[in-house]
Amino acid sequence: MNVLTDHLPEFREGFLGTVFITAVSGVIAMVLGLLIAGCRVSPVPPLRIFGTVWVTILRNTPLTLLFLVSTFVVPEIFFPGMSPFFLGAIALGFYTSAFVCEAVRSGINTVPLGQAEAARSLGMTFGQTLRMIILPQATRTVLPPLSSIFIALTKNSAIAGAFGVAELFGVQKLLSEQGYAILPIFVFVALGYLIVTFAISGLFRLFERRMEVAR
Repeated sequence: MNVLTDHLPEFREGFLGTVFITAVSGVIAMVLGLLIAGCRVSPVPPLRIFGTVWVTILRNTPLTLLFLVSTFVVPEIFFPGMSPFFLGAIALGFYTSAFVCEAVRSGINTVPLGQAEAARSLGMTFGQTLRMIILPQATRTVLPPLSSIFIALTKNSAIAGAFGVAELFGVQKLLSEQGYAILPIFVFVALGYLIVTFAISGLFRLFERRMEVAR
């Protein structure tokens, strides 16, 4: 217990760092995932090809490699001086967007084709049909897999600690190097991750219940 009380500021900073990078990269993943899912089901062939290439590359690229590219290549070419936190959030968000895209696309495919045909018969564009007809109906199907994806995102954020981002797993590395017993450190770090993942799981269960009531 002494390791927690003696280093409470480090654990607090690491916990908040995990929460913040999960939230920021989650927003990036959701926005990109929805856009790429739209490309994947688009009637325009180049957009479908772009979406397929995006998902194929990111799903089959190791996350550590994306962190290396984000940390050492992106600042040199695009955004010099960008903080490690946002570079890590970009790597996590882009990687997770491929999984969000496939979850959303699967949900879209559960909506009867007649819904889109009826919308087109009313003169609605593809974007309007997707936004106003298809996605609202697909939401109930998409929520459970999205919950698992965001829980995985939280655990994947541990890699960010190796690239200069203050987060929970980085605290474990720091204190272990200082000679503290590794078991209690892992226990406290694991409890921190459990708090975040249980909060995400509870939030998505709340969304699912609200969608059930609205059915």
